[in-house]
Amino acid sequence: MSAGTLDTEPLQLRSLIWPVFAPMALYGTGAGAAAPMYAWRALDLGASAGMAGLIVALGGLGMVLADLPAGRIVARIGERAAIGVGSVLGTVGVLAAIFAPNLVVLAVGLLLNGAAGAVWGLARQTYLVSVVAPDQRGRAMSTLAGSHRLGFFCGPFLGAALVHGMGPVGALWLQLVTTLAAAAAMVAIRSSEIGDPAALRPVHTVLSENRRVLGTLGLAAVAVGAARASRTALLPLWAAHLGIDAATTSLLFGLAGAVDVLMSYPAGVWLDRAGSRVTGTACGICFALGYAVLPFTGSVLTMGAATMLLGLANGLSNGLIMTVGAYAAPPDRRAEFLGAWRLTHDVGAFAGPVAVGLVGALAGLAAAGALMAFGIGLGALAMYRWFPARPVVVPPGLIKPRDPVDSN
Repeated sequence: MSAGTLDTEPLQLRSLIWPVFAPMALYGTGAGAAAPMYAWRALDLGASAGMAGLIVALGGLGMVLADLPAGRIVARIGERAAIGVGSVLGTVGVLAAIFAPNLVVLAVGLLLNGAAGAVWGLARQTYLVSVVAPDQRGRAMSTLAGSHRLGFFCGPFLGAALVHGMGPVGALWLQLVTTLAAAAAMVAIRSSEIGDPAALRPVHTVLSENRRVLGTLGLAAVAVGAARASRTALLPLWAAHLGIDAATTSLLFGLAGAVDVLMSYPAGVWLDRAGSRVTGTACGICFALGYAVLPFTGSVLTMGAATMLLGLANGLSNGLIMTVGAYAAPPDRRAEFLGAWRLTHDVGAFAGPVAVGLVGALAGLAAAGALMAFGIGLGALAMYRWFPARPVVVPPGLIKPRDPVDSN
């Protein structure tokens, strides 16, 4: 039996609440509290606004560097052990960020955090693809993402109290505790049967065999990754530009997270019923509008409205990329393919904040917002062009981009 397959009947979503979804919510709580504080941590260590954006982007670089190795790790040792590896990386990364005496150590911590996220994320996705029926994958993936975002919603509110008393590192301590607790909770999952290590293919072979999917559907994944990740770089910096303090910034992220969480399960139902093209195009348009109006905000109220519009867009994208990747994955190379598939999204997650930092440093943060609006607008066109038109239940691995003559 290949890695990533279980010789069992598909599991119902409710049976995954405690072993998968609850730990994800816990993990997301720490991530949500810490996300807007990494930029503030960089500012505290003497970084400029542009440099802070670049340092935050290193979390995305860590994910990019680890995505392909993560596929091989999961295929070789299974999901449970891979989660252990990711937890160790995440723990070391958060500790480095907490005690960083300078920007170099903070940068290393963010790289390790990104690598941990890549391993954790791939292990969870591979497990769900293995145990959930194909016609429920949209709901399963959106519930997984929604669990993380529920925690992401709660995290900033819990983090705000800690930030008020301890400064930005207070939120990082919360992330450390929740990472360890979530890792302990995930030991209950049953790993897929491990495949033959000798059968694993080289990274360049995996990329070559799937170049058409990665070069078409993957373009949309790049855009979505950039739009999602850039929020944590651009929004705190814009808040600081407007004179909004760190605690209020954390609360704004929490309000946006509320919108995000409310859209989680509906987004999954929409994915299963309306398809990924409709869902993806809608989320791309909302992202573009949110970034386009951000430079015109000048107060807590108006920035809050733009932040919540971006939260709505993020909610609509809930589970979107994971679901498309699940259908595209060849059953006999699932973990390896999904590592390459996640790479497309995570390249965007790295490139987006880098673009925010560079453009912010050279032309100002307003120009960075305009650039993000343009980029995700192109991504919406890519999703309309290449994502499947209707939610057709097909065997994994048979999905392919729409041909130019397809009018569906």
